[in-house]
Amino acid sequence: MSEQPLPPCPACQSVYSYSDGVLLNCPECGHSWDPNAAPAEQAAAVTDSNGNPLSDGDSVVVIKDLKVKGSSAVVKVGTKVKNIRLVGGDHDIDCKIPGIGAMQLKSEFVKKA
Repeated sequence: MSEQPLPPCPACQSVYSYSDGVLLNCPECGHSWDPNAAPAEQAAAVTDSNGNPLSDGDSVVVIKDLKVKGSSAVVKVGTKVKNIRLVGGDHDIDCKIPGIGAMQLKSEFVKKA
């Protein structure tokens, strides 16, 4: 009798997931998830400053001047950022800002365009 292989981590796709009672855990990124939960419950809904849900590929507008860490550059209010990508963590938006380059933003400082 063979055991069924455990599913890979939904956060980082690591194949080294292990069971810890009810939850599955990933030793590489530290993510824990319920394998019986619906996929919509597993994905945390990311919202903008007004509570509108964001998704990959959306365009957003910056609502506050943001200093770029390690640089004298500033992302000005009203800067439109196209084709965002949602990622996990504190800074949950990965994007390219015109004139500055690749950055990560917090969703609390943007609104959906």
